[in-house]
Amino acid sequence: MDRIRIVGGNELKGVIPISGAKNAALPLMIASLLTSDTLTLENVPHLADVELLLRILGNHGVDVSVNGRREHQDGSYARTIHFTCRTVADTTAPYELVSKMRASFWVIGPLLAREGKARVSLPGGCAIGTRPVDLFIEGLQALGAEMEIDGGYINATAPKGGLIGATYNFPKVSVGATHVMMMAASLARGTTVIGNAAREPEVVDLANCLNAMGAKISGAGTSTITIEGVPSLSGARHRVLPDRIETGTYAMAVAMTGGDVTLQGTDASLLDTALEAIRRAGAEVTETPGGIRVVGYGSEIRPVDIVTEPFPGFPTDLQAQFMGLMTRANGVSHVTETIFENRFMHVQELARLGAKITLSGQTARIEGTRRLRGAPVMATDLRASVSLVIAGLAAEGETMVSRVYHLDRGFERLEEKLTRCGAVVERISD
Repeated sequence: MDRIRIVGGNELKGVIPISGAKNAALPLMIASLLTSDTLTLENVPHLADVELLLRILGNHGVDVSVNGRREHQDGSYARTIHFTCRTVADTTAPYELVSKMRASFWVIGPLLAREGKARVSLPGGCAIGTRPVDLFIEGLQALGAEMEIDGGYINATAPKGGLIGATYNFPKVSVGATHVMMMAASLARGTTVIGNAAREPEVVDLANCLNAMGAKISGAGTSTITIEGVPSLSGARHRVLPDRIETGTYAMAVAMTGGDVTLQGTDASLLDTALEAIRRAGAEVTETPGGIRVVGYGSEIRPVDIVTEPFPGFPTDLQAQFMGLMTRANGVSHVTETIFENRFMHVQELARLGAKITLSGQTARIEGTRRLRGAPVMATDLRASVSLVIAGLAAEGETMVSRVYHLDRGFERLEEKLTRCGAVVERISD
């Protein structure tokens, strides 16, 4: 099993190219099930989750053609992938595939809309909370679907003539359920209005892609999304938006270690709240043509309190990284997690590096320390794993992060990108 070895103490200086967003690429790939034409996606990151979803889509009959990697002067590359589903070969998404990644459950929406039926295993994914599928079920039921849970699978059936547009207000904000209902409603008869919809940039990106395919969606990016159903969708070409979580992660790494790094190919408007928190912590964050420049001072980190919230609030997917940054702050800070009930598993691992963190319910109290010391640590989930990398970059001596397959799910070429900026980071394969 691979590990990542980090020798801390170096400032980061240079350019880090930001990849396409995993959280946008996955629903965009699933949208290929909605049409018999070819959907071409540019800027698709090379990640374990993307590769797994390619297998899952292949199981449903999607033909996939991957272009060679396109090299850029800054050393970055972006893949272009063509998806063609002439006919749906299988409307069943089996347990052995869906259990490995929660987002693969989202195929239920397009399969139900296009084929009128779907049999999808209940999902798996990171152990960061229960994350029930109730909202998915209720949203699709509002469109007329009959849903039955049997043997760990959801059997879904559309009414004769297809799904029917409806008004549905989510009882709580859910990005995944918004994705699924938006895709399903694109082929429903009549108009669908989604209330309390997720406002995340990835939702807007999916809506833009669906509209390019012929859908009629308005209001994406607000809490009310309106979808006028159409008989069919066509192919399209769409570029995956930059990864705001990767952007914020590297910005926090620079703030923690010190240095001067330009994050190329990203957009500050995708994470205003997180960047403002980094500024309050003492780093300089400025927009540049085609990116963001971050200047950090390492030893002059100020304590900042944050609360995770749905977009445009502070992203839960950056909570662990920000906690890592606060371990070096000159004072006490607080991090409150409101999205997932079990997302503090990184706390004990950060403590192995010398962090002083105490938990009270869903709030962590972080007492900043002048020195972190390298130690063996273990990744527990995707975002927690990269918080350990950030802390290791600022710690004295060597940090060894195990179970890095979590990292491979969401961060493309992490070691290479950090090494280019002066970090001592290497992957060790046992």
